[in-house]
Amino acid sequence: MLPESILFRMPFHQETLPRLDNYRISMRNLKRPSIGELQGEVDQTINIPDAAEPEPTGGHIKLGWIVGVLIPCLLNIWGVMLFLRLSWVVAEAGILWTLIIIAVSSIVCVITTLSLSAISTNGEVKGGGVYFIISRSLGPEFGASVGVVFAFANAVSASMNTIGFCESLNLLLKSNGLIIVDNGINDIRIVGSVTILVLILICCVGMEWETKAQNFLIFTIILAIINFLIGSAIGPRGDEKQISRGFVGFSWSTFKENFGSDYRYAEGVNHDFFSVFAIFFPSVTGIQAGANICGDLKDAGAAIPKGTFWALLVSMTSYVLFTLFAGGAAVRDASGFPEDLVNGTIVPSELPCMLSGNCSWGLFNSYEMMQEMSLWGPLIYAGCFAATLSTALTNLLSVPRLVQALGIDQIYPGLIFFSKPYGKHGEPYRGYVLTFFISTGFLLIGELNLIAPLISTFYLASYALINFCTFHAAVVKPLGWRPTFKYYNAWLSLIGFAMCVVIMFLINYVAAIITFGIIFALYLVVMYRKPDANWGSTTQAQQYKAALMAVHRLQNVSDHVKNYHPQVLVLSGDPKSRPPLVDFGFLLTKNNSLMFVGNIIPVRVGYKNRQTLVKDGQKYLDARKIKAFYNVIDGFSIEDGINAMIKSTGFGKMAPNIVLVGYKPDWNHCRKEEVESYFAILHNAFSQRMGVAVLRLPNGLDFSELTPKVVMPDNGMGHLNTANGQGFANELLTAANAASELLHIDSNLNLANMDSASPQNSYTMPQEPPLPNMQRGSRSYKINNSDAASITYHTKGGSEVPQTVLDAMNIFTRKQPKGTIDVFWLYDDGGLTILLPYIISMRSHWQNCKLRVFTMCHGKDEEQEEKSMASLLTKFRIKYSELVMLKGVQDQPRHDTMLKHKRLIDPFRRSPRNEFGITDEELHSMAEKTQRQLRIHELVVKHSSNASLVVMSLPMPRKEAISAPLYMSWLEMLTSDIKCPVVLARGNQTPVLTLYS
Repeated sequence: MLPESILFRMPFHQETLPRLDNYRISMRNLKRPSIGELQGEVDQTINIPDAAEPEPTGGHIKLGWIVGVLIPCLLNIWGVMLFLRLSWVVAEAGILWTLIIIAVSSIVCVITTLSLSAISTNGEVKGGGVYFIISRSLGPEFGASVGVVFAFANAVSASMNTIGFCESLNLLLKSNGLIIVDNGINDIRIVGSVTILVLILICCVGMEWETKAQNFLIFTIILAIINFLIGSAIGPRGDEKQISRGFVGFSWSTFKENFGSDYRYAEGVNHDFFSVFAIFFPSVTGIQAGANICGDLKDAGAAIPKGTFWALLVSMTSYVLFTLFAGGAAVRDASGFPEDLVNGTIVPSELPCMLSGNCSWGLFNSYEMMQEMSLWGPLIYAGCFAATLSTALTNLLSVPRLVQALGIDQIYPGLIFFSKPYGKHGEPYRGYVLTFFISTGFLLIGELNLIAPLISTFYLASYALINFCTFHAAVVKPLGWRPTFKYYNAWLSLIGFAMCVVIMFLINYVAAIITFGIIFALYLVVMYRKPDANWGSTTQAQQYKAALMAVHRLQNVSDHVKNYHPQVLVLSGDPKSRPPLVDFGFLLTKNNSLMFVGNIIPVRVGYKNRQTLVKDGQKYLDARKIKAFYNVIDGFSIEDGINAMIKSTGFGKMAPNIVLVGYKPDWNHCRKEEVESYFAILHNAFSQRMGVAVLRLPNGLDFSELTPKVVMPDNGMGHLNTANGQGFANELLTAANAASELLHIDSNLNLANMDSASPQNSYTMPQEPPLPNMQRGSRSYKINNSDAASITYHTKGGSEVPQTVLDAMNIFTRKQPKGTIDVFWLYDDGGLTILLPYIISMRSHWQNCKLRVFTMCHGKDEEQEEKSMASLLTKFRIKYSELVMLKGVQDQPRHDTMLKHKRLIDPFRRSPRNEFGITDEELHSMAEKTQRQLRIHELVVKHSSNASLVVMSLPMPRKEAISAPLYMSWLEMLTSDIKCPVVLARGNQTPVLTLYS
């Protein structure tokens, strides 16, 4: 009887209709039935709720576009610069260049808003703001680095606005004759630290209190703006004190005087256009305020574009009006003494302060000009307080959420601690503490003009990458790029990106280089850690398109011998069972060409189990840093499966041209049908015009008896679990028993031994991959790598693994001592037999091994043939240490050698009882070739007893000319009695080497 949970999902129930819950990331909801369920298969997988994407609770406040985007953006834009620095900017740059500064800033912000709107409407936007948007578009590498920089910029911006609040408070206290400590930088530090603490506490209370505070603050700012505009329009109202301080009222002469620029030295800086621009630009860096709290919006896709554009329109209009009113109604310099007036007006050339350089009022010299020009001065103070505190509040609110999003995604381990949520709304209280210390640290600088350029650089870098994200997505055009906001343009976004970068370098090239250096360093950290984050970024889409285009271009390129690459198909079965075979294949292809690893399972294991096997094998290859593609074919006989894999692996020019198999050591005592299949595999590989290589180790290739167990460190992401459960193991064992009548061809091809004596050898439970750098422990062998992962090897019986076994398993991955690679190039196969050992000799682990080339003489003039072969190798540019011409190949083999061969083939001689095997006629017809193989065996043993590796030509397996047992006896004789690895190789008779440049 099936469990009720399984019966509920059986296919005889009605199929699900399209609905929103089926497409949510969270796994808490019921999903549509799988294809296996619709076909009648029982899916016993258990869906576990996804803790990383929790469903919002019912009590969570969701904001509309006005409260959630428009007001936060206005509060961010109407910050410290509006009331404390805009008049100074007009004095430095003049009306014209101030309007240009505003226009350039507006263009950057409008283009960035277009890009931000396009990205934010391309699907649901979760918490994390700009970080979430960039990371899901360009990937975790860019998103995480920009997220950290952006969070840091917001924290520093909170410091800057708090300093502005403290400056305004100091001015108010000074005008009333009050003082805290020194009415200067120490007062800013004391009051500012307390202010940041209070604002942090307001943020910790929650969104409801923060929203109420925002409504009060925005109302106060609007009243202050109206108060200033009305007061400026009315004029000084006959007050000589106001006139002496520089507020002269609207006049053409004042407007003309202030129209041009007058850059001066101030606060240790010789100002110019870009230095003034750097101080002003933070006043427009509030367009991301809505995106920063996108997780709290009802409809982020609609609210962000609408609210941000309205905020830009309103704020830029107010800046233009402020510039015109300030520049048209106030002068740059004034003394503040009515007695300096001439006929009740200011005559700058006659002012004593102009002569002495001690003017204390006017747009240049006083940050209180807004109060002087307003209808009611105290309201300007209130507006300045509201503007600075509101901007600081929104900055302090966004930073912990950015940090929390980074911590939840587990990109940087150091931020995971600060991402812990508290309460039903998941408030990041630890993030607030971190933000407090960062903001307070920069507040202690106390100089607003020193902090503003740094913030400008950080924000410009963030805006540059937002624009680049949109450009990249719009150009690559992945199918997932479907923003509902259509009023954007890819090339306009590119222009915005270029503008941000150029402005950064024009403002301060040193700060720009440092900023990009920080972003690059953070990028490298993510690249090094390789977090398990796959968000379908446009970077991945670009990689796919680039690869696709390259493959299509390669398809039209004609083959040439100079561009030959050994593209190897390794028939290893489960790669964890035969690591030397896989390592040898990678030795040939490392960083140069393609490698495929194939596994044939002669019984059906089901789609999910097959995918599990593929993922497990690929994980093993990745852990050993082997660049290869792993695939499993099930449900075919071994011979048919390998033929299918040879024909179907790869595509176009990216297909294998060499088949690498393990030698079959049990050919002389296994079932005779297995010998036939193994022989057929080699024959069919040549039939498909493939090169073939057969690897034999003295102690065999199969290490499936070793059970590796990997323990990964807890990096905040949990422990690495085994990819397959016990149910899968039972299924494989059952399949093995059911398939006991199938042919077993080669244990080194993961073709299981079906003998009843060892059924466990049929299949190997997928295990975690062994890793390099093994160190011996008391009862096991542990491996340590940079991730502090450890792996322990035991036999299946639980006993300790000898060091010699581990050395044999990793023979092709460890450094080789001085020795030789002996190449017996016996037949001209196109050059593959000599090319493969040459490739091996070029690898760093084998560079101490010199090539020795052995070849046969076909004529009587051995000296001439040796010169000819030396000339050929020289023209091939193949370095070798020794060339040996084998003599006596045609001689009669020794008696003991012939007796050994006779014992090998006797069980396979055909008789009335044995219709399968070697006939007398075949032995007679193949006597000369058999004698040659035996003689070559003797010469190999004689010359290469101390070699590190032996490579020799593989005899051609002609199916119609030679039987499988006789051919296997040749291979056995050629490779036996050799204490080092032996490779039998043969090309497909197509040249792989050329004499010509």
